[in-house]
Amino acid sequence: MWTGDPNELLVREVGALAPGTALDLGCGEGGDAVWLAARGWRVTAVDVSPTALARAAGAAAAAGVDAGVTWRCEDLADGVPEGSFDLVLALFLHSPVGMPRAEVLRASAARVAPGGTLLVVGHAGAPSWEPRKKPHTRLAGPDDVRAELGAATEGWAVELREMYEAPMSRPNGQVGFRVENALRLRRPA
Repeated sequence: MWTGDPNELLVREVGALAPGTALDLGCGEGGDAVWLAARGWRVTAVDVSPTALARAAGAAAAAGVDAGVTWRCEDLADGVPEGSFDLVLALFLHSPVGMPRAEVLRASAARVAPGGTLLVVGHAGAPSWEPRKKPHTRLAGPDDVRAELGAATEGWAVELREMYEAPMSRPNGQVGFRVENALRLRRPA
C-alpha cells in the first residue's frame, strides 16, 4: 500500500547515528524498520495491524534483514514494549479512533536509554486540499508534542524542533502538501 521507503526525516536525522537498539512504534508496513536494520540496528517494530506486519516481514526478508527486526502485533494503548532502546521512533502515531497518545509518548520516553534519542514526527495540519481536521485525530505542533511528553523528558536536549511542508499527491495525481512536525530529543547520558 505504501512505498516501502523510509521516512525522509528519519534518514536525515538518524542516518549519522551509530547503530544500536531501536523501538519503532506504529511501524505500519515496516519501511523505517527495514531501513534501520539494513544499517545494523536491532529493531523491535510494533503495530496493531497483522496485515501491515505481514507485509513488513516480507519486505525485511526481501531485503535480507529479517534477522535484524522483531515484529510485534500489539495495541500501544495496552502498553509500550518493555526494554531500553538507543532510539525510539513515534513516526505518524495517529489514530482515527481514540488512543491515549500522550500516555503512549510518555511511556515511549521511558524506554529511551541514557544518551539515547526519541524522535516524534507527525501531521500538524490537514492536506492542502482538505482544510478541515478529521474528528479524533490529533494534529499537533512540536510544542504540543513536548507538552504531551511533559515531565517524562524534562532535562533532555532538544536536537530538532521543526514544522515543515511535505509534498504529497492526491489519488488523482494533483500535488499538494501537508504540514508536518518533528521533535528530536536526546536523553542525558
